[in-house]
Amino acid sequence: MNQEEAKEVYQIRIKGRLDSSWSAWFDNMTLTFEKGETIISGAVADQAALHGLLVKVRDLGLTLIDVRRIERRDEQQNYSNGEN
Repeated sequence: MNQEEAKEVYQIRIKGRLDSSWSAWFDNMTLTFEKGETIISGAVADQAALHGLLVKVRDLGLTLIDVRRIERRDEQQNYSNGEN
């Protein structure tokens, strides 16, 4: 498993529209807009990096709606096969 595969994938959902030009400030994560909310998504190195992203949300005065870890397909298959 390489370093990129070891990273967890997260979605951070905030209220309102955040322009995609903020992607670089959020560690080049993907910003999408859906139903009045911005979804910041991508791989996060560790818990410290996740907390760093949440600090940025706070510092911008954004309303945090949800933080979600996205399971990878191989993890889901292992779980369904009884390996977890």
